[in-house]
Amino acid sequence: MNRYMAKAALAAASVFCMASFATAGPIEGACLKSAREAANRALCSCIQQVADITLQNSDQSLVASFFKDPDKAEKLRMSQTKRDDAFWERYTTFGDQAQLSCNG
Repeated sequence: MNRYMAKAALAAASVFCMASFATAGPIEGACLKSAREAANRALCSCIQQVADITLQNSDQSLVASFFKDPDKAEKLRMSQTKRDDAFWERYTTFGDQAQLSCNG
């Protein structure tokens, strides 16, 4: 019986872990995969929570891509289109809020 309960507990823990990875947003996932020394589950989760409040879904996907290609952010910042300017304003607000909320 103990062996059965141990297997059941392991299965439940596996499902829980898989569910938490599955619900991670695009920014949290990119943050966790990044090679940044400060990246950890708590920080990345906090940043995702701020993103959920301040950014649209399409913005979140774009921001997540910055983790792999930081030059992409700089190119977008230098862009002169109204669309990119509006995104950069939202991104700046997100960055400011993330720093305030997650800099624990």
